[in-house]
Amino acid sequence: MYSADILYAGTAREHRANKLLAALEPEDFACLEPHLEIVSLQQGQVLCEAGQPLYDAYFPHNVIISLMAVMQDGRTAEMSVFGSEGVTGLTGAAVTNQAFGHYVVHLTGTASRIKIAKMHEVISTRPAIQRLMRHFMEAQMARVLQNVACNAIHSVEARCARLILSTSHRVDQGIIPLTHEFWADRMGVQRSTISAIMKKFQAAGLVRQSRGGIALTDPAALREVSCECYQTVHDVFVRLLPYTAVVR
Repeated sequence: MYSADILYAGTAREHRANKLLAALEPEDFACLEPHLEIVSLQQGQVLCEAGQPLYDAYFPHNVIISLMAVMQDGRTAEMSVFGSEGVTGLTGAAVTNQAFGHYVVHLTGTASRIKIAKMHEVISTRPAIQRLMRHFMEAQMARVLQNVACNAIHSVEARCARLILSTSHRVDQGIIPLTHEFWADRMGVQRSTISAIMKKFQAAGLVRQSRGGIALTDPAALREVSCECYQTVHDVFVRLLPYTAVVR
């Protein structure tokens, strides 16, 4: 599974590119650091398939990892997303230790990896780490539940605007290097639907498209197009994780 990974021990500064790890006090971080390793992850890489055991947790630095539902006919849709404000694997491994969906890397970059068994061992001995992870899991659950309501009520256009905004905050560069197919897969819609929406956004001066991806040209106006869920989820993360919420 990890043949494409490039591994090295990493420094504290590199690990703390993840906002959860950066939020830990030095003595708590010191308990985790010996068990962390830096991994280079590639776009499209599947970290774990549905139904397979979850052995590792990932603290993303500049990658985006999605938990994707894969239907029998091959269609996909995003159930949850993880960026530098979070960690993968802890909720899914709470009881059965099995992945509910595919964990897929959507943006090439790096992450800190740790064995889930070791993570739980450290959490059990460090109340501050346990408290931080519980706050994250509550915020993540709020995001998942808000997505359920959003998908049922709001238009594809509003949802797409929201997804572009939230993704842009996890990408430390001017252009989001992702394709229309990527957006369609995450949202569970046809690529042609996304292409029509992106064309409309560009005509309105909200984004600029290129072969390399898309760039936001008017984030404030795009927020007006986005549904209320964008702000709702952001506010939850600020309330529960004030030091780890994605900067707007």
